[in-house]
Amino acid sequence: MSTKKPSNIRQGFKTGEHIVYPSHGVGRIVAIEEQEVAGFKLELFVIHFEKDKMTLRVPVPKIASVGMRKLSEPTIVKKALETLKGRARVKRTMWSRRAQEYEAKINSGDLVAISEVVRDLYRSDAQPEQSYSERQLYEAALDRMARELAAVDNLTETESIKVIEANLMKGPRRPGKGEVEEVEETETEAEADTETEEAAA
Repeated sequence: MSTKKPSNIRQGFKTGEHIVYPSHGVGRIVAIEEQEVAGFKLELFVIHFEKDKMTLRVPVPKIASVGMRKLSEPTIVKKALETLKGRARVKRTMWSRRAQEYEAKINSGDLVAISEVVRDLYRSDAQPEQSYSERQLYEAALDRMARELAAVDNLTETESIKVIEANLMKGPRRPGKGEVEEVEETETEAEADTETEEAAA
C-alpha cells in the first residue's frame, strides 16, 4: 500500500504556483517530496528561486512559521504602488539603526512594508548620491517588489521596475535639475512628520 497522496496540494499551496518566502522573495513550488527522517515520513515543498538559481526544501508543517505566503492580492499590490507616491519618511536616527529597520521590512515578506523601503531610499537624478549601503538596501527592496509585481501581473522584471519607477516619479519630492535645495527642505519636513507620528503613537 502506497503512503503517497495523489494530490499535489498541501495547506492550500500547490505545485507549479508562485509563492513568497520572506527571506528570499518570490519562488515557485516545483514539487512536493516525501523523505524519511529518523523513521518518520516528512513531506517537503521543493521551492525554486529562478533568479538566485537556488532550491529550498521546506517541511510542509513549517511553512506557517517561516511565513511563506501566496502572492499578494491585486488590492495589496495597488496599496504598495500608492505607497510609492507618498512622502518619504526618514527618521533622524543613526544609519545603522535605520538600516536594520529597512532590512527587517525587506525580509518581512510584506509587500507594503517593502514598498515603504523603496520609497524612503529612492533618489531621483537631481538628488544627492546615496551611500553604498543605502543603494544596496534600495536595490534589494526594489528587486523583491519587482519580482512579486512581475509574478502577480505576468510582467517581465524590467517591465515591473518601470511601473515602480513611474509611481516613484509621481511622489511629492521629485524636483528637476538644479532644485536640490528644495529636496533638503522637503526631507526635513518628512523627518518632522515622522517625529510627530512617533510622539502621537
